[in-house]
Amino acid sequence: MEGEIVVVLCTAPTRDAERIADLVVRKGLAACVNIMGVGSIYRWEGKIRQEREELMVIKTTGDLLEDLTETIGGAHPYDVPEIIALPVVGGHADYLAWVRKSVGQRD
Repeated sequence: MEGEIVVVLCTAPTRDAERIADLVVRKGLAACVNIMGVGSIYRWEGKIRQEREELMVIKTTGDLLEDLTETIGGAHPYDVPEIIALPVVGGHADYLAWVRKSVGQRD
């Protein structure tokens, strides 16, 4: 998976999404994070729940996925945060090159 671009989806409460996004970009684990509001309906502890959350769309590379997952898990308020990685099978070559170049840079 080294160098392979992946998109990671993660939901979080509004108050936490920007903090987590800033953290993973500053640590060089993501090139970019888009944050958008979503409504979530899910089953948790035997009950159907409905919440407003923020969906983070995180662009990174496969070789950073384990560190990214650990970092999100440590910063996330949920007991079981949604962290789902999807492979990118194509896209604008210049953008994909920018993602590869941008990850690993730290502030």
